[in-house]
Amino acid sequence: MSKISRTRVANGIYWIEIPGAGLYVLCGCPADSVKHLKKKGLIAARNRDGAPAETGPNAILLSDISVQNGSFSNLAEFPVMQMLYRQGMMLQGEQDSSGEKPLLIGSEEQVTSQRQYIYRGNYGLVSEEELTAVGVSPETARDMMRLKMKFVHGKIRTIEEFFDTRTVTSHPVEIRNGVFIRRIKVNIFEFRYQGELLTVNLNLAADESYESAYPLDFHDIKREYFAVLHSGEGNGWDADRPCMASIVMFQGKIYLIDAGPNILYSLRALGISVTEIEGIFHTHAHDDHFAGLTTLMRSGHKIKYFAAPLVRASVTKKLSALTSIKEDDFKNYFAVCDLDTDVWNIIDGLEVKPLFSPHPVETTVFMIRALSADGYKCYAHLADIASLNILRGMISDDTSESGISRDLFEQVQESYFTPVNLKKLDAGGGLIHGDALDFREDRSDKIILSHMSSELTNKQKEVGSAASFGMMDILIPSHQDYMWRYAFYYLHSHFPDAPRHQINILVNNPVVTFNAGSILIRKDEVNEHIYLILTGDIEIIRSESTTPRMLSSGGVAGDNSRLTASPSMKTYRAVHYVHALQL
Repeated sequence: MSKISRTRVANGIYWIEIPGAGLYVLCGCPADSVKHLKKKGLIAARNRDGAPAETGPNAILLSDISVQNGSFSNLAEFPVMQMLYRQGMMLQGEQDSSGEKPLLIGSEEQVTSQRQYIYRGNYGLVSEEELTAVGVSPETARDMMRLKMKFVHGKIRTIEEFFDTRTVTSHPVEIRNGVFIRRIKVNIFEFRYQGELLTVNLNLAADESYESAYPLDFHDIKREYFAVLHSGEGNGWDADRPCMASIVMFQGKIYLIDAGPNILYSLRALGISVTEIEGIFHTHAHDDHFAGLTTLMRSGHKIKYFAAPLVRASVTKKLSALTSIKEDDFKNYFAVCDLDTDVWNIIDGLEVKPLFSPHPVETTVFMIRALSADGYKCYAHLADIASLNILRGMISDDTSESGISRDLFEQVQESYFTPVNLKKLDAGGGLIHGDALDFREDRSDKIILSHMSSELTNKQKEVGSAASFGMMDILIPSHQDYMWRYAFYYLHSHFPDAPRHQINILVNNPVVTFNAGSILIRKDEVNEHIYLILTGDIEIIRSESTTPRMLSSGGVAGDNSRLTASPSMKTYRAVHYVHALQL
C-alpha cells in the first residue's frame, strides 16, 4: 500500500496525504480552497475532546506564482483559520495541547507575503498609533484597542505563534516527521517519504482557470433606480453559496458592497461586467469580504473605493502584503473616496452613512438611502456584526482592562436597531458574528438573514427572510430604461466630437438581448450588424488560440468585418446575459 497519495481537488488544487507522518497537505490555495476541500469530503465534521470540530489539512504548499491566468494563486487566510479555529489547533487564543501548528510551505517570497497578509487579516490595525494616523482621536483609538484586545484574548501575537514555515528550494527540505520536499521546476514539487516519491504540479494550463466550488445560474438583471441585488448570503465556510455581499443599484449605476472570493464568477452570473462597476463600499478586510479586490484592481478602470479611513487603512496594509505593492500604490488601482463615519455622505445623489461595528478588525456597517416621491428609502447592510450577548459580556468601565465601554455598547446597539425599509444582517453566530434573535423587536420593514452556512431555524424564520442569489429588492422603481443612457454614454465616448443629433441617430437602434452562450457573430461569415455592448461580457474566440479575449461593456463587436463586407476572422460569444445596441 502506498505511503503517499495524491488527490486532484480542482484546477490548481491538490491534496497530499501521508498518514504515517501525520501530514495532510493542501497544495495550492486560491480563493475558496476550503470550500473545495469540503466538497471533496477532505474537510468533514468530527468530535474533538467532546466538542464539535473538523478534519482538514495541517500544512499548505503555496504556489510559486502569485497570479495565474488572471487570478491570485495564494489566499491562505481561510485555510489557516480553518486549521486554527475549526480544527482546534488554537483554542481560546492558546495553542492546543498537542503543540501542532499549521505549516506554511513555499518560496521565501511567497511565505513572507502570506505571513504578513494573514497577520493583517487576523488583526487589522495593531496599535493606537496606526488608528490615530488615519484621523481617529486618541480617546477613540484607546477604546478601539481595548475592544480589539478583548476579541483577541488580551494579546496581539506574532505570526510565528500561529504557524510554522518551511522554505522550499531545489534541495530536499524536511517538512515534518521524515517527509521531504524539493522544487523540481517552477511550481512543480516532489514529496519524498520512506523511499516513495510523488510529484505535484500547481501550474494551470493556458486554457484553465481556478474554479468556483459552487454553481451559479445565469440571471438577466434589469437596472433599477434604487434597488438591492443579493449577490451572496453564505460565509467563508459555506461550500454552496458565495459569501455575504450585495449590489446596490442607483440611477442605473452599480455599486458593490464588499468583494469576496470569485467575485468575477458572481458578476458574470448576474450579467454584470467589471467595467460597469461604479464603486465599492467596503465593510472590512476579512477574505470573505476582501479577496475580490485582487480582481477589481485589474478592472481596466479605477473603481471608486468608498470606506471609512480606518477600514481603508486596514485593507491597504493587507492588500499591500498580499500583492507586494506599496501602501501608497493603492490609489493607483482604485479611486479612493474616504467616508466620514456617523454622518450622511452624498455620492452623486446617493446618501451613505458608515457606522462603527465591533469586530477583531476595523469594521463598519452601512446605511444607504435615496430620496423618493414619498420620502427616503433606506437599506442597512450589517456584515460581520457581533451578537449583543457577546458584546454585553465585554462591557467594562475599567479603562485599564480590555473590553467595551457601556456608552460604546449602547451606541452600537442603537445603530444596529435603526428601523429601515430593508436590512440585511450577519446571523452567523459564534464569538464574532451576529444573532438573528437580537432583532426580534426590530421595526424594519424587511429583514434578511445572511452570512450563514446552515439552514434557518424556525426561531430565525420568525425574525427574518432568506434571500437567494440574484434576488432583488426594489426600493424605488425605475420608470426609464437605462440601456439608452448607457448607449448614449458609450457612443459619446467613442465619438466625443460628434454632434448630439448624430449620436441620437445611432441610439435610435434596437437593444437586443443575448442569452449566455449565444453567438453574436460567427467566424468566416459576413455579419449583418455591429454590436455596441451595453452590459455584460463577450468572448472573442479564435480556434488557433487557447486563451480567449474578452470584450466588455462599451466595446464594439463586428465593426471591421461589417464595414468592409468581409468575413469575420473571429467568433463573438456571450459569456452570460448580454444587452447590446444593434447597429
